[in-house]
Amino acid sequence: MGARLKKTIALVGLMGAGKTAVGTALARKLDVPFRDSDAEIVAAANMSIAEIFARDGEAFFRARESQVIARLLDGPPGVLSTGGGAFLSEVNRAAISARGVSVWLDADLDLLWNRVRHKATRPLLQTADPRGTLARLYDERKPFYALADLVVKADPRYSIEDMADKVLDALRTRPDVLEGM
Repeated sequence: MGARLKKTIALVGLMGAGKTAVGTALARKLDVPFRDSDAEIVAAANMSIAEIFARDGEAFFRARESQVIARLLDGPPGVLSTGGGAFLSEVNRAAISARGVSVWLDADLDLLWNRVRHKATRPLLQTADPRGTLARLYDERKPFYALADLVVKADPRYSIEDMADKVLDALRTRPDVLEGM
C-alpha cells in the first residue's frame, strides 16, 4: 500500500463493535502488527478474562489493562484492539491521545446485540437480562467513546474488509498518523 504508520491506531468501542476483526484486517492492509490488549492480559495471567473478573474483580482487571495498553503504545506503531471498557479510563484516553490515535467503531445497539448474544465469553453479560445489560453499558459508555479522535460508523451491510477500508478513509484525514496514502 506504500503507507507508513507513524502512531498506533487504538480501536475503541463496545464488545461486538468489531475491534479485533477489523483491527486484524486493518493491520494486514497496513502491514503492521496487530495487538489485542485483552489477549495480552489473558496470556500474561494464563486465565480468561471471565476468570480474572471472578477471581480478582473488575478493578484489578482494569489496572492490568492500563499497564498493558501503556506498554503496547510504547512499542512500534501498529493496530491495537482495546477492551470495551478501556476507553472509559482517563488514564487510557490520555495515553492513547499522547502516543496514538483513537478510532471509535460506532455500532448501534441492535448490531452489537446480534454479534454478542450467543457468546458466553463476555463476563459483563452474564446477567439475568444480558440485552438489558448491554443496553445499559451502551448508554453509559457512548459519551466516552464519542471522545475518540476519529469515529467510523458501522453498518450491518459492511464486511470486515469494508469496515477496515472505512477506518483507512478516516485515517487519511490524519497525516500525523498515516503517511503516504
